[in-house]
Amino acid sequence: MRSTAGSTEPTGTATRPDPAGTVRRFSTAERWVHRTTGWLMLVCLVTAACLYFGPLAQLVGRRHVMVFVHEWSGILLPVPVLLGLFSAAFRADLRRLNRFAVYDRQWLRAVRRRRTSPGARPAGKFNAGQKIYAGWIAGAVLVMMFTGLLMWFMGLLPFISRTSAIFVHDLLAWAITFVVLGHMRKAFEDPEARLGMRTGYVSRSWAEREHSRWLRTDRDGSVAERTHEE
Repeated sequence: MRSTAGSTEPTGTATRPDPAGTVRRFSTAERWVHRTTGWLMLVCLVTAACLYFGPLAQLVGRRHVMVFVHEWSGILLPVPVLLGLFSAAFRADLRRLNRFAVYDRQWLRAVRRRRTSPGARPAGKFNAGQKIYAGWIAGAVLVMMFTGLLMWFMGLLPFISRTSAIFVHDLLAWAITFVVLGHMRKAFEDPEARLGMRTGYVSRSWAEREHSRWLRTDRDGSVAERTHEE
């Protein structure tokens, strides 16, 4: 992710007010990208568990079917993101996730010091934790795909042994499992965030409390926020 001196989050229609006092957080395309990617990731993890753990493998049986589903769900993981690039709102959010501003470092310090007072954790549309998670999971998926292809097509790169590919693949699979479970736990702790991903809208009060810089940027423009940082 690129580091910037201040926020340069793109403006747009993402926070268009709704008469009911809510704001638009995610477009339909963004929600479908997230949902489809989540289901594909879940299928990958479940089929991996059925292949990895003996009792589950015996219970499920049909190992060749599990292998087939696991391989193709992994291959298809990047497809929703690639299709999402046709959406301007999705591309704008990717730019947001790729920028690490001064206030993101403030957010991390506040989390580390367990500060929960109002304004202690400044965030744009995505907080620093969400940006780190997005960058890490994107890199992890690419490594998983690469090592999976090496295991699938033996001899693709002769100078990398199949044993090495399996070791990295399995180790990273465990890391992804724990990280995704942590992501799901945080989501279940915040019903409003889940509502935003399910319907596309969140309450203005939640947005002002958790992502105040996002609303400020879309209302006043990015220049106002850069001036504040400087």
